[in-house]
Amino acid sequence: MQAMSESVFGTLQAMPAVDRPDLLAPPVLAAIGLIPDALVAEIDPAYADTEQLCAQYGVPMDASANAVIVRGTRAGVDKHACCMTLAHRRIDVNNVVRRRLDARKASFAPMDYAVEATGMEYGGINPVGLPEGWPIWVDGAVAERDWVCIGSGVRHSKLFIPVAGLLALPGAERVNDLAREVG
Repeated sequence: MQAMSESVFGTLQAMPAVDRPDLLAPPVLAAIGLIPDALVAEIDPAYADTEQLCAQYGVPMDASANAVIVRGTRAGVDKHACCMTLAHRRIDVNNVVRRRLDARKASFAPMDYAVEATGMEYGGINPVGLPEGWPIWVDGAVAERDWVCIGSGVRHSKLFIPVAGLLALPGAERVNDLAREVG
């Protein structure tokens, strides 16, 4: 397993994800073998949102990556992508993502659609186990990390994964400048 600074976990106790199927959404469990070094930690679901998680458990914001599902439309045809960025950055939906999707218009997918299409809970959506054919675009700032904390498909746990494993997922690609600093 790739070395990782324990500070990425904050105060959470992480264990191999394959040993805790009860902490993974079904599509994540079905695909977790693609990242054999993935770890999982149980959390209080009240702290599933990134800022609350980081404050409660001491997980660094710059080690926390968020997945957003984006929908682009052109001529009545929808395309979807999963965009990964660090918690303190925001995806450039109107420019970078819209162009990459070859869409006239791009926006965050509605929550109900994202939950139904991924089979994951809102606040736990991540790129592991996404529908086949959906691209996974990983911001360059995420790609520069060794490990990141992401959703597990459910609100009562978090995954810790090596970024090399994230980039090795089917359809994953590093996209520099996918996101911008907030502020």
